[in-house]
Amino acid sequence: MDTKRLAKFLRFLHEDLAIPADGVQLALRHAEYNPSLLPMILWQYGLVNLSQLDEIFDWLNAVF
Repeated sequence: MDTKRLAKFLRFLHEDLAIPADGVQLALRHAEYNPSLLPMILWQYGLVNLSQLDEIFDWLNAVF
């Protein structure tokens, strides 16, 4: 994921899904080498529920 798309994605997570910035930062540290795993890491750590995970995948499909 390039820098511009990652910035849009992070903005979506924070503004639309209201995921706290510290939670996103935690997930980013774990997905440092493979940002495509970020949605699953957010779910694994309980930062998003299944409904939000579906929204994330829908958003990613629409953008990419």
